[in-house]
Amino acid sequence: MAASNQKKNQHLLWRAGFGPAVEQLQELAKYTPQEYYQALVNASNKKPAYINIASPDLMELYEAYLDPAKRSKLTGDDRKILNRKQQQSVKDLNLYWLKELIASDAQLREKMAFFWHGHFASRNGNLFYNQLFLQTLRENALGNFRTLLKEVSKSASMLYFLNNQQNRKGHPNENFAREVMELFTLGRGHYTETDIKEGARAFTGWTANARGEFNFAKNQHDTGVKNFLGKKGNFDGDEVLDIIADNPQTARFITEKIYKFFVNETVDKNIVQSLSDSFYKDYDIGKLMGQIFTSDWFYDEKNIGSRIKSPIELLAGIQRMVPMQLDNDNALMNLQRILGQQLLYPPNVAGWPGGKSWIDSSTLMMRLRIPQLFNDKDLLNVKPKQDDDIMMGRKADGMANIPGAKPAVKKQPAKPNPGAGLINAKIDWGQYVSKFEKTKREAIFPAISDYLFQVNAVNVDQVATKYVDASDRDAYIRSVTIQLMSTPEYQMC
Repeated sequence: MAASNQKKNQHLLWRAGFGPAVEQLQELAKYTPQEYYQALVNASNKKPAYINIASPDLMELYEAYLDPAKRSKLTGDDRKILNRKQQQSVKDLNLYWLKELIASDAQLREKMAFFWHGHFASRNGNLFYNQLFLQTLRENALGNFRTLLKEVSKSASMLYFLNNQQNRKGHPNENFAREVMELFTLGRGHYTETDIKEGARAFTGWTANARGEFNFAKNQHDTGVKNFLGKKGNFDGDEVLDIIADNPQTARFITEKIYKFFVNETVDKNIVQSLSDSFYKDYDIGKLMGQIFTSDWFYDEKNIGSRIKSPIELLAGIQRMVPMQLDNDNALMNLQRILGQQLLYPPNVAGWPGGKSWIDSSTLMMRLRIPQLFNDKDLLNVKPKQDDDIMMGRKADGMANIPGAKPAVKKQPAKPNPGAGLINAKIDWGQYVSKFEKTKREAIFPAISDYLFQVNAVNVDQVATKYVDASDRDAYIRSVTIQLMSTPEYQMC
């Protein structure tokens, strides 16, 4: 049986955004997915405002650090304070962007930026590099992939993360060139070790200054002839990126990754090839996404409810459906770490593997507990997993000996958990409950179930109703919602 408009639009909102918001519930059945998608496009057309969360005192310290005359006067304590404020501000940027993912009308743009954030995986302790990198992803999220590739490749965050500041004439560092081809464009098996070496020569001299501005150190650039992907010439970095983009394999690689993320991890090769052929003509990301989200096959039953929500999708989706204010930001930060996905802090240059990797015995139990944590002001006292920051996180996939990789970090003694404590969520139940004021009592459970689940939930009513508070209508709606969000079925989208 074909899915209803409501189910299709919920599918669209989970894939092209972070799930339905409470104010959208009564609209879901009224519009076709094509109409709803056009509304998402319209809401995402505006250029995103630059996110700057640097405090005046941090700015003052950082400006002093940038000025050679003032830098020499900074004390050891000044530098420690600067580092500490940078670290805290990167966390603040994480939480600010998470709130954007939840509340922004530009759901399509933010979801695409979120995808590129995992594709062009980079992490950096410098707040200003992070802010610039995030703006690059958000501005170009639905634009031209060739442009996005070049902007990311010239970002201070990526250049420093992949050690290209060490890439100099006569002493090339191959990290950046390797990852650009392996992870960002062509994929393994579509280039040679010679291509890596020659590509690295083309990227010599590419670095950034302390303000995060791209800087081409001409005297460090190798001006010799390079042999790269079957072409020969005195190529610079821009020309190498163009050669990569001119290769149809780049379009295939990107299209397949987008299909796996937004449609289904089981790839339909014929569909992907057709999308790739179109994408290769102009590298228009927005056009590609429109072809996906307005197609009939996107709404096939096999694609609906087929993905495990990432931790960020789960956290954002709950808060879009049940609006709330969180007093304890440290707890929200800790939830990201416990569940295995921390914004602006991917585990390694390959990003998050996704899929079934999101679920293990500990993360599943925490996922099921989150709605109760929000609702009951329960105590969060679970320790996050150990960070994977060894050899740029590539120790597990045979990449431990890449040049310039970070050395193993000695394990430090356990520290008190800064995110432990009460969640202190102030839930706006009135706004949510009002959406069901015209729903008959016997229809409330199936109505909420239809809104929350993208999969067929067998016997979930028998399990959930055991713990439902039926003392009055409002309590019933609240408790049904929390119980259904606490099921394995809600983990799927």
